[in-house]
Amino acid sequence: MRHVVPGHEVEFSAIRAQGPGGQNVHKVSSAVHLRFDIRASSLPAHVKHRLLSLGDQRITKDGVVVIKAQTARSQEQNRAEAMARLQELVDQASHVPLVRKATKPTYGSKQRRLKEKSVRSQVKAGRRNEPP
Repeated sequence: MRHVVPGHEVEFSAIRAQGPGGQNVHKVSSAVHLRFDIRASSLPAHVKHRLLSLGDQRITKDGVVVIKAQTARSQEQNRAEAMARLQELVDQASHVPLVRKATKPTYGSKQRRLKEKSVRSQVKAGRRNEPP
């Protein structure tokens, strides 16, 4: 099931973008910092726990996700990108991997394996340098 992050639980702050770009970069705050408090969110408990246990550098010790988006020239596009990255992180945490059940090999698979081993053994025996 997909858990959508509510917009009112996300805090945005506009910052100046880093890197090259000329005059416009230095005077326009088009980059965006997104802050999302996992513990105070309305996500289900198991998703919160999995998010907090992720070894992601964007999650602080206090349980706050900080995402910086600065690739686009407009603040709105950067906001949308930051929200998409947060949603991707939540989707990753909400996916529960299936538990693998141990099974025994079937009789037929054992027979095929032993037959292949004997064929391989004969191939290698044929390569041996036997004295005449």
